[in-house]
Amino acid sequence: MTGLGLVLCERLLSLDSQVHLCMACRNVRKGEAARNGLLASHADADIALLQLDVSSVRSVLKAAQEFKMRYNRLDYLYLNAGIMPNPKLNFKALFKGIFSRNVVRMFATADGLLTQEDRLTSDGLQEVFATNIFGHFLLTRELEPVLCQPGLTSQLIWTSSNNARRSAFSLDDIQHKKGSEPYSSSKYASDLLSVALNRHYNNKGLYSSVICPGVVMTNLTYGILPSSVWTLLMPIMWLIRILTNTFTLAPYNGAEALCWLFQQKPESLDPVAKYHSLTSGMGKNYIEARKVEPVIPFIPLILQR
Repeated sequence: MTGLGLVLCERLLSLDSQVHLCMACRNVRKGEAARNGLLASHADADIALLQLDVSSVRSVLKAAQEFKMRYNRLDYLYLNAGIMPNPKLNFKALFKGIFSRNVVRMFATADGLLTQEDRLTSDGLQEVFATNIFGHFLLTRELEPVLCQPGLTSQLIWTSSNNARRSAFSLDDIQHKKGSEPYSSSKYASDLLSVALNRHYNNKGLYSSVICPGVVMTNLTYGILPSSVWTLLMPIMWLIRILTNTFTLAPYNGAEALCWLFQQKPESLDPVAKYHSLTSGMGKNYIEARKVEPVIPFIPLILQR
């Protein structure tokens, strides 16, 4: 566990030292290292590990079953895992955009800049779809008994992206088999799914929210370009922050919306909002709620199956 996920755990423990954390990790060895790091600064923290690979249906079902054997209650489920495999930068679009009036928006959203090479999982699903959306959805359904309990509320909190675009998503190709922007498609789908889940689950005490961490430097981001290029770009990115507050850059800043939601009463939240982590040019972190793009009513059909 690295990047936003690890920073989130650190910040949650700082907000509430009594919180019980269960970190779902694909790699147990790395999970143990993350747990030990957290315990070094929060010696009395209650931190457990759960092996989970959200790209695998079998792993999701096994992890959900194990969680229900360990616990009878889940207050917050952070759906943060995601991949952007084999990203490629469209240099033609980059240079064209630099000299256009949309240059700031281009850097903030990576609109038209990134493509990825997807592949199939052992379950026959597109890997990005399975990891970024389907695995989380399946986990939510399997954990319904511990998420939906009479008289209590729970929260689902999805990590989306500025790169979530309706133009990359198609009803006829929800796994994005035919396109080259599966990451953007999956993140738009998670925005839609969060809204649909609210329609389906709010009356059971389960509330779903979606956040955008902004442009934040994590392993996923560093995979787009060589580290030497990022070193050259960082001063420019700090300057761009003056023009657009979406350049949170540090994982601590990007986790702002994730932590803010932890402190809110779920029933007070806007069911169709996307909560953005933002950082001003002076380095101040804050939250802004923006409406999710118009929802296509296909996901409720999935929920009814």
